[in-house]
Amino acid sequence: MSNKKVAMVGTPCQILAATKVNRYADFTGGSPIDVKIGLFCMENFSYSYLERFLKENDIELYEVKEFRIEKGYFIAYLIDGNIFKIPIAETEPFTRKNCHVCTDYTSDVSDIAVGSVGTGKNHSTVIVRTEKGKEIIDNCIKNGSIEAKPLDEKGEKLLRNIANKKIKRNTKIINKREAVARPVLSKRAVNEEEFVDECSICQFNNLQDDVISVGSCVLCGACEYVCPIDAIKINHRKPVITKDCEEDCHACYFACPRTFVSEEIYPNDIDEKPLGEYIELLDVKADSIIGQDGGVVSAILINLLENNVVDEVSIVAEDKDAPWRPVSYLTSRVQDVVSAAGTKYSTVPIGFKSLNSKKQ
Repeated sequence: MSNKKVAMVGTPCQILAATKVNRYADFTGGSPIDVKIGLFCMENFSYSYLERFLKENDIELYEVKEFRIEKGYFIAYLIDGNIFKIPIAETEPFTRKNCHVCTDYTSDVSDIAVGSVGTGKNHSTVIVRTEKGKEIIDNCIKNGSIEAKPLDEKGEKLLRNIANKKIKRNTKIINKREAVARPVLSKRAVNEEEFVDECSICQFNNLQDDVISVGSCVLCGACEYVCPIDAIKINHRKPVITKDCEEDCHACYFACPRTFVSEEIYPNDIDEKPLGEYIELLDVKADSIIGQDGGVVSAILINLLENNVVDEVSIVAEDKDAPWRPVSYLTSRVQDVVSAAGTKYSTVPIGFKSLNSKKQ
């Protein structure tokens, strides 16, 4: 594996996968991910279903200049100046149902979490969770990359309300799934010893039964990344295996964010803390880059590169052959970070797909 340090940006499930991969490196091989920047996430969208939905409304993806979620609406700004706008409640046709087994809105196990809820236009809410995250944010403030002030009471209340909404809604869905034998293992409390014992007897066939076949896979790409014989491949719908697992390999089951999660990572009372554990809540603005959340995230990534905190960052750009289809890759170039600024509302094996080149 490469000795280079990488900063990863991802949704809560992807950040959880990165946490598990490194925490259980003896089983997974670990990763070069050294900084975890999480994104606020209520749910994610299917690229193919979004494309179909827009076509049904006489819109092609190549006609869209920008997607945004603002004040309870999903908005597509078109190149010709027109605007397509629907309430978030009407996005169900292209929402990934796999997202409904997650209760983490604010990336609870990240170093820094970023989102637009709770702050004004061109600002982002930043949750600083770890000492590493605080050092990064403090340095960004010191060198002028960002401006920051404490998140006001109104913004914090709104953020807590949205986070609680996800917890309550998805907890009901999880309970219904459990009642009909569609397990959501990540919500079953286990201690560290129980976690290791359970994962140590499971391989991809168990991952298939426990996660993929029951509609819990989030396509994070962690299973593909940690497979020591490159037997697992991710297509646009699910992971598949191309050859038999090694006899004593359990890497994919350890890494997957939808198998068991030790209470050492997610305490039993995590859903009673809608914003998770944190050091501070900030209202942040990045002057030089505009984006829904990408302005602040991009400023942080650029600061990490320019100050040699990490060697590369994982970013999400647009597929040149498919408008708005996200692709992830690693870069050490500031120009690439600037070009990729902005939110892509579709799932991608972020981070891990791009990390495959670093496995050797």
